[in-house]
Amino acid sequence: MYEVLVWLYLVTAVFLINHEIDSAFQKEWELFHLPGGITGFLVVHFPLLFLILVGLLLLCEGRAGGLIFSLILSLSGVFAFCIHLFFIKRGKREFRSAISLFILLATLILSLFQGGVTLFIIFKAR
Repeated sequence: MYEVLVWLYLVTAVFLINHEIDSAFQKEWELFHLPGGITGFLVVHFPLLFLILVGLLLLCEGRAGGLIFSLILSLSGVFAFCIHLFFIKRGKREFRSAISLFILLATLILSLFQGGVTLFIIFKAR
């Protein structure tokens, strides 16, 4: 089951990273009224991408911290879907393309599976 989690983490991370690439194209900093434009957006993503990769390494090493990173990543995917759905329902035009919607929906589904498997492993270990 742990190997399944590693692959779920990796695939979820790929979809979240692709969403962030789409976010740069959509100028997400304007949607959230974040300062710094593209520069601020990119600077914030250095530590975020680093943490995603650290989580994968910890998970591959079988460390407990990897499970914590897995929960955080899965919650991030659920949050990304929900916040963008909120903006779409409020009439915002960003993230309405077929590929944007596919990435968001796939991220939600993968994140829910990943979170479930992570919790199963955590509670099974007790």
